[in-house]
Amino acid sequence: MQEILNFLIEPYQSYEPWKIALEVLATIMGISSVFFSMKRNIWVFPTGIISTLIYIYLLFNWGLYGDMLINFYYATMSIYGWFVWSKNTQDQVHVEVEYMSKKEWFFAVLLFLTSAVLVLAIYYFRPVLSQNFDLTKMNEVGFHYQWTDYVDTCTTGIFLVGMWVMARRKVENWFFWILGDLISVPLYLYKGLAVTSIQYLIFTILAITGFVMWKRSMKEYQG
Repeated sequence: MQEILNFLIEPYQSYEPWKIALEVLATIMGISSVFFSMKRNIWVFPTGIISTLIYIYLLFNWGLYGDMLINFYYATMSIYGWFVWSKNTQDQVHVEVEYMSKKEWFFAVLLFLTSAVLVLAIYYFRPVLSQNFDLTKMNEVGFHYQWTDYVDTCTTGIFLVGMWVMARRKVENWFFWILGDLISVPLYLYKGLAVTSIQYLIFTILAITGFVMWKRSMKEYQG
């Protein structure tokens, strides 16, 4: 047990206390956002925006550019989703949900492939980005990928699709969240971000619950 605790705590010994506090706050807001999503409650978006803006700052400082891109996209799509949900509410708070069409599945695949190319391009220029856009490091750029870069690329695509599908009020969004969350739990442990890893473990449980709740809502809506 002590070894496990040391594994979880040791990476944080080099972090500034206020950054740890920010990660905890982002985690709380992120969990709140998923909870509201389960309830089909429009508050999923303002809480999610707070969480993602904090993570954009933290992830950039930690050099996790794929993850940072996910959160930048989350913030953008949260604004879009907020607009879409506000036009489809039952009571100004809750929304009806639907299943994806074949056309939406096509765009989901296209979005995944596009995001994969973009994230791999970002990691290609990692030496420049990690040195605050120092163009003198251009001679160091190249295909110097680590295995975590490929996993980041995969989870980025999964989460981007999940966010887009959720913003469009589709039940299948939970499939993407569950898959991405399951991959992220061990990934963030490996990266030394235990708080975020625990967040994704909670996300996985909430996503499974959310799928059940949204599917039940669809049955009730269809009579």
